[in-house]
Amino acid sequence: MKVKDVMNPKVVFCKPDDTVREAAKILKENNISGVPVLKGDELVGIISEGDLLKLLIIPEKGELWLPSPFEVIEVPIRELLGWEDTKKMLSDVGSTKIEEIMTKDVHTISSEASVEEASEHMVRHRINRLPVTEDNHLVGIVTRGDIIDGLAKL
Repeated sequence: MKVKDVMNPKVVFCKPDDTVREAAKILKENNISGVPVLKGDELVGIISEGDLLKLLIIPEKGELWLPSPFEVIEVPIRELLGWEDTKKMLSDVGSTKIEEIMTKDVHTISSEASVEEASEHMVRHRINRLPVTEDNHLVGIVTRGDIIDGLAKL
């Protein structure tokens, strides 16, 4: 079985000058965890939920800030950074340009490659999706789920 047999040819993507807010909306609306970043027809990066979540790490603490129900009520983070700094940090995150945080070293695969090769590549590099390219043009995307779906149809 080849990648072209399981890939999705309708690729949802972002542009480098899109904001984190816009990228998060694209991921949510399409129920996906990552998208290629295209500048015109050129693949210049990839952005994932993981890249977006890294923005919520408090630099001084090195910890991820996801509020619990108690934090929502009491907001002790005010004591850590100060309330104004916290509000500024969170609003700045949404306006950050994708090109500032995207992964630029993108692993790709050919549509003629085998599903086994794609699987091995994903496992070896710990990635969940591979943009599918032909002659440096994006023709699709293949995810771990696409491969599993393809195997289930054998």
